[in-house]
Amino acid sequence: METRLRIAVQSKGRLYDETMELLGESGVKLTAVKRTLLVPSRNFPVELLYLRDDDIPDAVASGTADIGIVGLNEVLEKNKEVEIIKELGFSKCRLSLAIPKRTEYNGLSWFNNRKIATSYPVILSDFLKKNGIKADIHVITGSVEIAPGIGIADGIFDIVSSGSTLVSNNLVEVEKVLESQAVLIGASANKLNAEKQAILDELLFRFNAVAAADGKKYILMNVPREKLDEVLGILPGIKSPTVLPLANADWCSVHSVLEEKRFWEIVGKLRAAGAEGILALDIEKMVL
Repeated sequence: METRLRIAVQSKGRLYDETMELLGESGVKLTAVKRTLLVPSRNFPVELLYLRDDDIPDAVASGTADIGIVGLNEVLEKNKEVEIIKELGFSKCRLSLAIPKRTEYNGLSWFNNRKIATSYPVILSDFLKKNGIKADIHVITGSVEIAPGIGIADGIFDIVSSGSTLVSNNLVEVEKVLESQAVLIGASANKLNAEKQAILDELLFRFNAVAAADGKKYILMNVPREKLDEVLGILPGIKSPTVLPLANADWCSVHSVLEEKRFWEIVGKLRAAGAEGILALDIEKMVL
């Protein structure tokens, strides 16, 4: 029987969508079967176990899954025997304290002897304790943001992404407690055997190649040889730009990689230095 690495993933939502995108970009093809709990890959020795996000840390800690992809907020809230293998850089959000608009706020002491509604009592309790705040934590499993409006809490502690949900419920963010993102986790106690570790190592290699290409452009341009040194001085290549001869001996072709956020700034300088025929291409993967 083929050895497969079992990965626990969220069954729906934004983190699910971005996890599937990462796996797809890493060359892992899955059989799309609706309402199936366990789905094997067609071309890579992994299988996906679809779970609720808050069940993933326990599944990994208990050995039901070998590894998991889940939000850091769930890892810290569940406090299971797991370790973070890699930060994945997507599904970013934060856990914050928020209160009704037009409320006079004078710092954390405002929450003393107040009621705070949350789905994350462990993280909140730890934060309040570290800051010497005594508050009544009211646990709600959904729609936390409505709690102040219906009078069951003075403020909330919840996930914030864009902040639009707070605005629509007349709330304002006053304290950022935790920056969260998707993480790859493994069990602290149950170590993988050699075969599964080799599969994980290959998967991490592919994840890193996808991450290395994120936000970068591959550019090609024609440069007069007399301007080559000036152009090379502008390019922030990973190591050194590639320079190739052209049929016209007075010109050469220069290839390099740029950070997309600096693309227009650098291209403007290249044009001013004499570069022509600049071509920019998206990069899917980059092996460093």
